[in-house]
Amino acid sequence: MKIIMLKPSEATKPVSLWKPWSLLTSGLWVFALILTGFTPAHADGFADEVNRLPTVPMAEMEQTIGRLAHVQNPKVAEMLQAMHDGRLFYVKASGRMVFADTKDDGFKLTDALSGEALGVADRFEIKKIAVTNALRTVLDREIALLELNSTDVRLRMKSVKSVIQNPTPEAMALLAKQREIEKDGGVLEAINVALALADLSGKDKALRGKAIRLLEGNLNQDVRNRLSALQEKTDTGEYVEGDSEIRNLAAVALKKIEYKLELNHLAETLFFGLSLGAVLVLAAIGLAITFGVMGVINMAHGELMMLGAYTTYVVQLMMPNAIDYSLFVAIPAAFVITALVGIGIERGIIRFLYGRPLETLLATFGLSLILQQLVRSIFSPLNRSVSTPTWMSGSLEINSALTLTLNRFYIILFGLLVFWGLLMVLKRTRLGLEVRAVAQNRAMAKAMGIRTDWVDAMTFGLGSGIAGVAGVALSQLTNVGPNLGQAYIVDSFMVVVFGGVGNLWGTLVGGLTLGVADKILEPYAGTVLAKILMLLFIILFIQKRPRGLFPQKGRAAEG
Repeated sequence: MKIIMLKPSEATKPVSLWKPWSLLTSGLWVFALILTGFTPAHADGFADEVNRLPTVPMAEMEQTIGRLAHVQNPKVAEMLQAMHDGRLFYVKASGRMVFADTKDDGFKLTDALSGEALGVADRFEIKKIAVTNALRTVLDREIALLELNSTDVRLRMKSVKSVIQNPTPEAMALLAKQREIEKDGGVLEAINVALALADLSGKDKALRGKAIRLLEGNLNQDVRNRLSALQEKTDTGEYVEGDSEIRNLAAVALKKIEYKLELNHLAETLFFGLSLGAVLVLAAIGLAITFGVMGVINMAHGELMMLGAYTTYVVQLMMPNAIDYSLFVAIPAAFVITALVGIGIERGIIRFLYGRPLETLLATFGLSLILQQLVRSIFSPLNRSVSTPTWMSGSLEINSALTLTLNRFYIILFGLLVFWGLLMVLKRTRLGLEVRAVAQNRAMAKAMGIRTDWVDAMTFGLGSGIAGVAGVALSQLTNVGPNLGQAYIVDSFMVVVFGGVGNLWGTLVGGLTLGVADKILEPYAGTVLAKILMLLFIILFIQKRPRGLFPQKGRAAEG
């Protein structure tokens, strides 16, 4: 709606009663303003309360914040949040209220009422609306109450959690009203917890008992703290809670909570174990097929993983503005680069040492040292950090005691996907058929016209490429450095031996089993001792089953 401002002379000039059309025009204007919902800019008192902030004494600031919070204006929450964050200032010369954000040596100003950009000002031209810690607590409470009416479920949940931290009779009354209309199950449960905690602090024994029964098994930290407080004793040895019945109810509720906490801790341990197992599967699966087909102990396998991780680092350097898509480029790039390096290793070194496993071990160990030094010369010995895409960042909150990180979740899925892809290659392609034929009987395969030397090169390249892909996954869990592969090469051989040399299913089961077992042992034995115990277990295991969980058939088994 366009409003035409009159000149002062015209605005003060009386309307002539002898001009009916003037009255008619004025009436139409008033009627049009009513229809469009026009109200004066200061009708709700919002601007008045905001403009009063610079002159309000600190002792009266809490009351002013309370009045501002109850003004019916959509900008109230933004204003209170800016005040809480220390972004609300006023211009000394004019008293104009502004939002100020640091920019170089000055502040970028925005009009707090209209949102108009005002340019950059020197820090001496403006002054902050001072806020104490006590006032921040008041602001937190008022912002939470405002967010309780938001259409965003996350904001409502945040509001309820904030109210639990700073409960007031007014807040509890609003939560009680919100419970009647709340449709989201998670927010409704949080509201019930908040109201139950409020009842727990009351004096009505029946309500307190009912609240404790409602809170049984709840994993919220505030619930645990409040129930535990009922079991505490004073310096004189007396219980803080005098009612023994209430104490007993609280003790039963705490036992149920502790049981659920143990289950959630076990679930978290299994999740971390599966993510470690997925990495071990990715690292070991290449070793499994190369050793199964060629009988080669490749000590440079860890350095091929390192090359894959550095490939991810270089790809992100080349596309800094598209980090979210970098992994989709890094995965095929790492596979191709490490596969070509693997083929080069096989053609240049390994093919001259077939049938001499000890010499292949020594040769590939020397090659691993060369690759490490090469990386140090190009990228320096310092670790390099690889950025995590936004879609892999953050975590999935199952409940108050169990949170699953998204990067590990995606790595588990990625490990299973790579395993399935390799399985399809070996089962459904000509290369896979020839690899299986050579693994089972090399002499017969050669007699049937299969180029065994070509199969060896492609198999070594395939195993090396998968090692590079494993390096991409590792870059999302740890820093990238020249010694990255050394931390996983021994574990990879353990997985291959435990699962069965050359057997993919054995590698999958072995990797996941050892990953979970390692994470279960770590809290009790420590990282180093857990590794030693795992090694002792595998030594004892292969005494009973020398060929592993799933023995390989054919030439590899006979050798």
